[in-house]
Amino acid sequence: MFEELRPHLAELRKRLGLSVLSVFIAFIVTFTFHNQILTWITQPLNDALVQVGRIIESQDKATWKMKQEEQNLTVSLPSKKAAELSDDLNAASKETNGKLAQLLQKAAASAKDLTHLLADMENNSSSGLSPHNTFNGQITTHQVGGAFFVALKVSFFAALLLALPFILYQLWLFVAPGLYSHEKKMVLPFVIGGSIMFLIGVLFAYYIVTPFGFQFLITFGAFLYTPLINIEDYVGFFTKIMLGFGLAFELPVFAYFLALLGLVTDRTLKDFFKYAIVIIFLVAALLTPPDILTQLLMAAPLVILYGVSILIVAAVNPEKPEEEDDEDKTDEASSRQS
Repeated sequence: MFEELRPHLAELRKRLGLSVLSVFIAFIVTFTFHNQILTWITQPLNDALVQVGRIIESQDKATWKMKQEEQNLTVSLPSKKAAELSDDLNAASKETNGKLAQLLQKAAASAKDLTHLLADMENNSSSGLSPHNTFNGQITTHQVGGAFFVALKVSFFAALLLALPFILYQLWLFVAPGLYSHEKKMVLPFVIGGSIMFLIGVLFAYYIVTPFGFQFLITFGAFLYTPLINIEDYVGFFTKIMLGFGLAFELPVFAYFLALLGLVTDRTLKDFFKYAIVIIFLVAALLTPPDILTQLLMAAPLVILYGVSILIVAAVNPEKPEEEDDEDKTDEASSRQS
């Protein structure tokens, strides 16, 4: 038995070796652009920090304005009295000692300056400069070589994306010997379709899922704690989400080729649908942040893709009635006897 498996194991080792080599070559290329790649990866987090800062800023400005109005009510009366006092002092200065009059005039001027100062502070508050804004979210690293290891991680993640078409091609070459000649012609749809669907999944996660998820998670505790995001943890978290969505969007492609090989039918997927719903939500809970919004943003597309897969399989390998199956078996038996 081992002798029969040896050629297949040798072929598998060859395909895996070429796939690893392609990732290594792509890694060399992507590492030279690791700064640009890291900027792209951290952009959703930076946008979320800025958005949360604006929310806190607007609430701080509202609070400061209410306090300022209370102070204006308190100071308005003394300022008017100071003005009246200034007029009285001007009149009295002609009759009293000159030094005493100058001293009192300085006191009146100080009161007026205080009124102008409070008015300037109110203008600054209305122009968007909040003196009470303490939000200062930052992306940090807790390791001496943290920046270097992060550069390696993001370069490896980009290398996987870059080498994905070649990896899918090697996977196809490993399966191709067991296919018919007309099935071997589907290599281009498999490679191109798989790459495109994986890219769509990554872009969906980047532009739709992460903005909502990050903003929700940061806003949740931003009024009590200052978010200091560890870049090492963030990169690992980000790549897990991207890879999870990329693999999830491969569902229609794999369903198509499993149907092409005759391994599944539309009836198989329909009967498995109720179990697929549970599995989809479990996978979404494991691959997304711990909030219901992000989980739904992953589970909903997966349910839709499962429905699309049923339609694809129904077109490629539909469930045949039992009468047709009996006729096919009879035809095969008669052809073998002849």
